[in-house]
Amino acid sequence: MRATTVLVSGVLVVAVAGCGVTVPSDPDGTLDRVRGGQLRVGVTPNPPWTELPAGEDGPPAGLEVDLVTGFAEHLGADVEWEVGSEEELVGDLEDGDVDVVVGGLTARSPWASRAALTRPYVTVPGERGEEENHVMATRTGENAFLVELERYLIAQDVQADLGGLR
Repeated sequence: MRATTVLVSGVLVVAVAGCGVTVPSDPDGTLDRVRGGQLRVGVTPNPPWTELPAGEDGPPAGLEVDLVTGFAEHLGADVEWEVGSEEELVGDLEDGDVDVVVGGLTARSPWASRAALTRPYVTVPGERGEEENHVMATRTGENAFLVELERYLIAQDVQADLGGLR
């Protein structure tokens, strides 16, 4: 029985290696499309993480806006902003109309069943003194894009930039 298991495992490894499958991958090619192209960001207001300008002039601002703008620069991409409620933006994420959603989301997000959440990139005290682990939301299944975003976030020293929030 053990010899059969080893043989089948070996055949599967060779078969997968021969297919040119890379892990992690993006079934819909998000990372490849964004690199050198356009990063579509859904943003909902939640200061100081995300803030919308008064009126309709100018791009959003805030800590997460700065992070995703830097991520876009890292990928050589331009940013296209889509403003909406969390519910609208998660729907847009599911439909593939945005690539990432920001707005002060935490790891306790109710959207975890409908979006892929990054690993927490910063922890701050919440309103009741509990720790809040902040995350961003991406489209489920687009794992190469998610991993690239997580790597970028890890490389940033967000905790040091928070000052009064800690």
